[in-house]
Amino acid sequence: MSETALVAVIGDEDVVTGFLLAGVGQKDKKKNENFLVVDSKTSQAKIETAFKSFTTRNDIAIIMITQKVADEIRYLIDEYHQVIPTILEIPSKDHPYDPKKDSVMLKVKKMTGSD
Repeated sequence: MSETALVAVIGDEDVVTGFLLAGVGQKDKKKNENFLVVDSKTSQAKIETAFKSFTTRNDIAIIMITQKVADEIRYLIDEYHQVIPTILEIPSKDHPYDPKKDSVMLKVKKMTGSD
């Protein structure tokens, strides 16, 4: 991982805009961004490509993804077992957080034996 680690964001326009206003957005010399705005026209393939790209970049330490979008690529998130970048599922304005769907929380519960 590089010295300056980034946070990547995948979510609806409101969530991504909020993080961009907080200074999370980054575009490198090759015009690679560390965010993806997902709307009703965004294909699942585009979400998958962004997720795979973010998980293989050495300058990203955390990927924040809205749980609604995470549900669309749940199989990829469930197959992902690396510690860094860490995947954090977050709520969106229209879709509250459900810990029963969060793969990280489920892994923690499994490891600690708590239910």
